[in-house]
This record gives sequence, C-alpha cells and structure tokens, in this order.
Amino acid sequence: MRQFRSMVYPYLIWCSIMVVLPMLLILLYAFTGEGNDVTSFRFTFANFIRFFQDAVFLDVLKRSLVIAIWTTIICVLLGYPIAYVIASGKEKSKMFWILLITLPTWINMLVRTYAWMGILQDEGLLNRVLGFFGIGPFHMMHTTFAVVLGMVYNFIPFMILQIHASLAKMDKSLLEAAQDLGANSVQSFMRVTLPLSLPGVLSGITLVFLPAVSSFFIPKLLGGGQYVLIGNVIETQFLTSGDWNFGSAISMIMAVIIMLSMYLTRKVDTDPAANGRRRS
Repeated sequence: MRQFRSMVYPYLIWCSIMVVLPMLLILLYAFTGEGNDVTSFRFTFANFIRFFQDAVFLDVLKRSLVIAIWTTIICVLLGYPIAYVIASGKEKSKMFWILLITLPTWINMLVRTYAWMGILQDEGLLNRVLGFFGIGPFHMMHTTFAVVLGMVYNFIPFMILQIHASLAKMDKSLLEAAQDLGANSVQSFMRVTLPLSLPGVLSGITLVFLPAVSSFFIPKLLGGGQYVLIGNVIETQFLTSGDWNFGSAISMIMAVIIMLSMYLTRKVDTDPAANGRRRS
C-alpha cells in the first residue's frame, strides 16, 4: 500500500504547481488593486465592483451564458438520439460509430474551427452547395449561428459519449420486465430508459456547458472581433490590456458561476433507487 501511495506524490506535485499555484495567483490578483504587486497586497473589491457596475461587461456575461445554454440544449437534442441509436445497435457497429464520433477530436480544436471558417464564408463550401440547389447565398460568418454551430460541432462528442456510456450500462432485463407488465415502447422509454440515462445526460451537460461558457477562440474566429464573449474579455485583459487584476477578477466570477452550475447539476437526483425509497 505504501508503494502505491508513493506513486501519487509526483501527480500531487505536478497538480500543485500547474493547477493550485496558478489558481492562488489568480485569487491574489483578483483582490489586489491595479498597479499593486503581490508583495504589497492590499485587499480590495474594486475589480469586482468595476465589473458589475459596467453594463457592457454584464451584457457580455449574459450573452456568454445564453450562447452556452443554447449550445448545451442543441447538444442534448442532437446527442441523445445519436447515443440511443448507437447503444441499440450491434456490438461491431457500436465500435465503428464511436470511432467515427471521436475521430474529429483527434484533430486540434483550433484547426477544426479554422475549417469551419472556410465552410461558412460567403463563397465557402456550404453556400456553394446551397447555390447548386438555387438557395442563397447566406451570410453566416460573424453571426450567432456560426458561433453556436462551431461550439456544437466541437463539444457534441462529449455529450454523445456520456449518454452512450449510461445507456450501454443499462440492464436490458428492465425493458423486458416493463414489456411483460404491459408497457409499450414509449412508456418503456419514458419510465425506464430515460431515468436511467439521466446521469449521462447531466454529465454531458456539465462537459458541454463549462467549456462553452468560457470559450474564447471559437467566438473570436467564427464571430469575428465584433462578437465578444466573456472568454474574449478575459483574454484581452491578460494579453492586450495587461490588466491582470481585472482579468483575474472576471476569471473568479466565471469560476463561481461554473462551480454553482456544477453544484446545481449534482443536486438533481438521478438515482431511481433513491427516489423509490423516498416514495416508499
């Protein structure tokens, strides 16, 4: 046992240096006034007050949350049927479709987003295909549609894989029992399949919403400089303006929103056995 414990120490050291220390620095800068360094720390809420008093930043935060919510909803609506069909298929076909879904993730996300820029341009591939049928052309770049499409494309594999994992672990005998009790296919799905797959749905929601709400290069490339989300504001504060204090404060606000969303997700009871015990 001691030998196994010693194997954990390198990971703890790496995690402390690469995760814990940067988070502590962000926390320190967030509560440090502009122009101060960390050696002369002076506690202040000025950076947070500045954010909540500026209507522009609040509008960017609202837009980021709306885009992330729409991305998550679309991923659920598209991902669940795909995961359900894959889980219902034969074992060989399951491996093929899972490979097909995960294959794009082997390519860097930035490269995939650049590819969508070429597809969605006014003279891009999509408008050429639509033009062949006498439709369009449409202006799609630098719009909400382009940003949501880019996020859905990049994040939907996480939703499909999580839902598929829950459906694959489901006991098929429960469906047979439901049919023996007179339930049709719709009733079996609503009362057996859907409740048992909710843990995967909630995990997928977490894995999609969190990167979507903080993404910065997808809206920057597909939305253009005129389409700013909260991730772009944080990037600007750190790399362009050089205001690390304000950038850290915005990062802390986003961290609180993300942790709150994770807490609310965990609060949703998805244990059918626990629900049954409460009802009894």
